[in-house]
Parts: sequence; structure tokens; C-alpha cells
Amino acid sequence: MDEKQIQFDKSYLEMAQVWSKNSYCKRRQVGALIVKDKMIISDGYNGTPSGFENVCEDENGLTKSYVLHAEANAITKVAKSGNSSEGATMYVTTAPCIECAKLIIQAGIRRLVYKDNYRKTEGIDLLKRVGIEITNLSD
Repeated sequence: MDEKQIQFDKSYLEMAQVWSKNSYCKRRQVGALIVKDKMIISDGYNGTPSGFENVCEDENGLTKSYVLHAEANAITKVAKSGNSSEGATMYVTTAPCIECAKLIIQAGIRRLVYKDNYRKTEGIDLLKRVGIEITNLSD
């Protein structure tokens, strides 16, 4: 990978990190961007669906079952916009879970750049299995 691409990747990942701060979740704030042809075509952060209160955790501090992940929010947002994520790159602050990995595959995203590892590796393993290019830019 050339130096210019690495700089783009770092910049977009920093932007995803800033975007994650929009999340109301207390346990973990995650941000995602979908970039195609050097243009951001979608963004997302983890949180509750539209129309729900902005509270992600229950009284025990556990994430509510209906909280959407940043990747899912970004993918559904691009779908609503009429843009295509076919061949795009997703930048996400935390490696995707298995459910988000399935969405990434179905959305036609061909490259994933992430910063932090997730406690489970099934999502990354699935993406590798189908040939999606994975780049981890942890500190």
C-alpha cells in the first residue's frame, strides 16, 4: 500500500473517531464512514433507532437489544440515499461484529479499515473469508 493511501486511511479513521462522539452510548462509542472515489457517501454511529429515546444501556448497564451498530447505521443510510456502496471502503473505529460483517458483505463494500479490535473476531474472520481487504490501523 502506498504512503498516500495510508494517509487517506488515517484521516478518514480520525474522522470516524470524531463522528463516534455523536453516540449517546456510554459503554462504547463507535463511528463509521463509507468512502467511495475519495468521497464520503455515508456515515453512522451506534445508537437507538429513529424515534427512540437516546439511551443505549439498560438499568444494569447492558446495551439494549435494539441499539444499532455504527456500520448498520452507515449502510442503511447509504441505502436510503440511493447511492451505491459497491466497491467502497468502510472506516470504523472498532472491528465489526459478525452481524455487521454480513451487512458489509451484502452492501458490496470491498475494503475495511478499523482501529480497535472487538472482543470477538468472527466478523473480521468472515470478511477475510470472502476476500474483503482488511487494514488495522491501531495505535
